[in-house]
Amino acid sequence: MSLAFSWQLLQAQCRQSMWRRFRERGGVWVLAQSLLMVLILALAPVTQGTTSIPVARTTAWGLFLLGAVLGIGGAAVLRHNRTIFPRPREGSQLVQHGVYRWIRHPLYTSVMVLAVGWSLFWQSWSAGVLTLILVGFLNLKARHEESLLRARFPAYGTYCDRVKRFIPGVF
Repeated sequence: MSLAFSWQLLQAQCRQSMWRRFRERGGVWVLAQSLLMVLILALAPVTQGTTSIPVARTTAWGLFLLGAVLGIGGAAVLRHNRTIFPRPREGSQLVQHGVYRWIRHPLYTSVMVLAVGWSLFWQSWSAGVLTLILVGFLNLKARHEESLLRARFPAYGTYCDRVKRFIPGVF
């Protein structure tokens, strides 16, 4: 066996191992979410409404602010526990303080609120439809993530009974 062939074989095994680990951690969820977010960002300005509705733009700015507060608040509290993958990091801890006292998934809520704001800002029906798809997708992703969190943290079930997924006291 030649050295070049051995090197190619080793590289192929590394790629397969990296892809397997990416999938195991929930990378396909991350790719799908990223694709939806890029589509919403790109599509809204291209398919913007023809009639300007001032209240829609004002509401959008309020949603941008709310989304930013939720996203920054969630990321700040998670610190080293934060990951783009649904599977929790090794050695992570269950976070129940800060914005997590009121919402189990403030980062997902932030993305949803920002997407609604973006669709409203551009008054784009097509971006609005994609935003609804994103909301449904993030709900499924959150449920998947919660099953992993329940397996990792025994107290997560009690936390779920106390704190709603996306909207405090509602859902």
